[in-house]
Amino acid sequence: MKRILMATAALTSLAGATFADGHAVKVGVILGYTGPIESLTPQMADSAELAFKEISDSGLLLDGKVIESVRADSTCVDAGAATAAAERLITSEGVAAIMGADCSGVTTAIANNVAIPNGVVMVSPSATSPALSTIEDNGLFFRTSPSDARQGDVLANIINDKGISSVAVTYTNNDYGKGLSDAFIAAYEGLGGSVSVNAPHEDGKGDYSAEVGALAAAGGEILVVLGYADQGGVGIIRTAVDTGAFETFALGDGMFADSLIEAIGDDLNGTIGSVPWSEGDGADAFMAATKEAGVNGDSSFTRESYDAAALIALSMQAGGNADRATIAANLLSVANAPGEKILPGELGKALQILKDGGEVDYVGATNVELIGPGEAAGTYREYIVKDGAYETVTFR
Repeated sequence: MKRILMATAALTSLAGATFADGHAVKVGVILGYTGPIESLTPQMADSAELAFKEISDSGLLLDGKVIESVRADSTCVDAGAATAAAERLITSEGVAAIMGADCSGVTTAIANNVAIPNGVVMVSPSATSPALSTIEDNGLFFRTSPSDARQGDVLANIINDKGISSVAVTYTNNDYGKGLSDAFIAAYEGLGGSVSVNAPHEDGKGDYSAEVGALAAAGGEILVVLGYADQGGVGIIRTAVDTGAFETFALGDGMFADSLIEAIGDDLNGTIGSVPWSEGDGADAFMAATKEAGVNGDSSFTRESYDAAALIALSMQAGGNADRATIAANLLSVANAPGEKILPGELGKALQILKDGGEVDYVGATNVELIGPGEAAGTYREYIVKDGAYETVTFR
């Protein structure tokens, strides 16, 4: 509860606008403020709300409207709790759209059970399961992070390029973990690599000795962990280090967090992995904007969160209305060419162009280009842990 109260306080300070009756457009920000990625979500929410503040402060949204962010807890893993939270946002709060959710399983549940039946757009910054590419969404689900179908290929190539020919794999036992595991193994075996074992693990356990013992018995040069940094993933790594079962790890995006380095320490040095990330003018502009605002933008999915929020707001302006149908009808047009390219910090400029009848191509922090069923092509940061810090190797 304390964490939720702190989140509410952060929202109040970041919103920065006084909401007059009839001038506030509510947008939901549903993320796992509790659960296995709770160390990541405050920065994600702050980044989304930074975009909303930029929009509101400009005074240009639909002749002076402002955006009121309403937070709700997805828990990341409890579909029932996430659905109930989304129902509150949609029915009680009357949000025009949702920035979120975060984890793939709860995102799917919210989309199918609440958002799609009510005609509410969702733009997820971090739900990466390949299964979300084919849900029957009626044109209402979008994501600014790429599918794990691509991440599996990227991680497989990272490992293969280091000459590693055999791995053991463990994944968190949910839609995200299974989808990423399947994509990774297909790609890695396609490159000639061997997978000694592919075993799920449950989050929330106090002891992972049995799981690590089985992984070690199967063998493998390294252990690939496709889980969560604040839950089972860290438990697996800690047990593997303590028992000497594995010395080197390769990690998926859900494991990228400062909290993991803090928990494992120097034993994490040499670990490799992949995480959606970006570079270029848009990424630089985002970091400058977050630094000025006192927001930690140098974390997982913060760039994607800012972009998701910006797309929702620009869709309203493009259609001349803040209703749900207008947002759905205009989101792809503001995300893609043609139009003037828009970077973080230029949302007021974009609003003016749209108000004047022009077109914008929102590039954002992640070089946004929505393809196929409203999802991002995306780029990945390949990293290695050195001297207790994440060090970029290259972008893929």
